Amino acid sequence: MMKHNLARLFESRKGHLDYRVNRDYIRNGIAVIPCRISDYSDVISTYSVKGYETLNPDFFEYLEVTADVTPSDSPLVLNIIENCLSQEERKTIEWVILDDCSYNLGIVEKEEKRHTRTFIFMFIGLIIFGIILWFTKTLAEEPRELLFIPFWFMGETLCDYIFLTGYDLRRNRRLAGRLASIKVVFSDKYENPHYTVNDVDKLYSDIEKDVNKTKDWET
Repeated sequence: MMKHNLARLFESRKGHLDYRVNRDYIRNGIAVIPCRISDYSDVISTYSVKGYETLNPDFFEYLEVTADVTPSDSPLVLNIIENCLSQEERKTIEWVILDDCSYNLGIVEKEEKRHTRTFIFMFIGLIIFGIILWFTKTLAEEPRELLFIPFWFMGETLCDYIFLTGYDLRRNRRLAGRLASIKVVFSDKYENPHYTVNDVDKLYSDIEKDVNKTKDWET
């Protein structure tokens, strides 16, 4: 009986993420996320009260996970497929999606600022301890070893930020920014969307205007 090395065979198998993403979501550079709902509560949390609505956590997770696998430079369009909503409910859903995504972006920005402050503190501390170690090189080995502990800790933290944590933060920041700029559309049934060059240009223009408007809030 022939012996097969299936473990190595499975390790060499290749996935098809890019093919699946391009097939299911990307239309002329735009990432279109289809979402079929059967009730208002599929999107809006049942714990919400009128005027203070929030998104259903399962809905937001679906939105975030699906958007995350699409290219980071692709604008997002959420196509909600339904035949159960009133016009007022559609307006509420559109507003709450944008409002909650903007709120989530604020949380990501706050976390990013905290890590930036930590990075600056560690960088300055690394320089200071590096200088101290240089000027104390004539000391005995045991006292200097105590100075090496914070020096290596700060250096390791900086490397982690630059190569690992920093990458994740930038990735989360881009995703949150894309979700905060998402365009919401409603349709009665699913149809394979087609975007012309003019449609793409208009969407990019609308996003640029919205982003520039948020920049003005800081001034």
